[in-house]
Amino acid sequence: MEDSLTRPSSPAGLSCYMAVSQLLGLTVIAMTGAWMGQYRGGIAWESALQFNVHPLCMIIGMVFLQGDALLVYRVFRNETKRSVKILHGLLHAFALVIALVGVIAVFDYHRKKGFADMYSLHSWCGITAFSLYFIQWLMGFSFFLFPGTSFSLRSRYKPQHVFFGVFLLVLSIATCLLGIKELLLFNIQATYSSFVPEGILANVLGLLLIVFGLVIGYILTRDEWKRPPLAEELALSMDFKTLTKGESPSGSQ
Repeated sequence: MEDSLTRPSSPAGLSCYMAVSQLLGLTVIAMTGAWMGQYRGGIAWESALQFNVHPLCMIIGMVFLQGDALLVYRVFRNETKRSVKILHGLLHAFALVIALVGVIAVFDYHRKKGFADMYSLHSWCGITAFSLYFIQWLMGFSFFLFPGTSFSLRSRYKPQHVFFGVFLLVLSIATCLLGIKELLLFNIQATYSSFVPEGILANVLGLLLIVFGLVIGYILTRDEWKRPPLAEELALSMDFKTLTKGESPSGSQ
């Protein structure tokens, strides 16, 4: 308890970068909503506007919430590790649900309109990202939240889990960029080169998605901003090392 009271709640610079990441994420969501509302007619489920549910849900789920889920280990530094794990898993679960709504929306829209599915690079990357994201969530739950998984098994899997977490955010942002380009070419191909307002808005949105990903990546790769273990977690780890064949201490990763 004393250790958690004396430890700084946030290292120098982390709060600033966190604020920038949230401002960027919310701006990206607002711009997507404005694009769909101002230039694409709005958002509705039971109408020709159903397609517009797709880009908004995918950016909220697969970009903003996924990015925030990756940051919880940097933000919540004095809470128990199990509590942070649960929040990490819940944010990813919310992201999956919202993204699933977006996936259903586009497939349902294509079905109603008689359009072909799964022929573009955007759709291939998108379904790959969503499928891997779901698998990543299942693996994370099984290894780090499901009781009974051995500590040694968790330790061996953890580097892969961390790598694929970052990879999936990068893939999701790249897929969004492909989707933005595809939507522009479908709708304003004839006027896109004339710097029409919709094209400029979409281009700026794409740039902000890249910057959002860069800020998240910068925060995640700063070693001094990683969550330090609490005193009780260090004690559990030391106790575990005295065991001969490893059962995991409850709640450790």
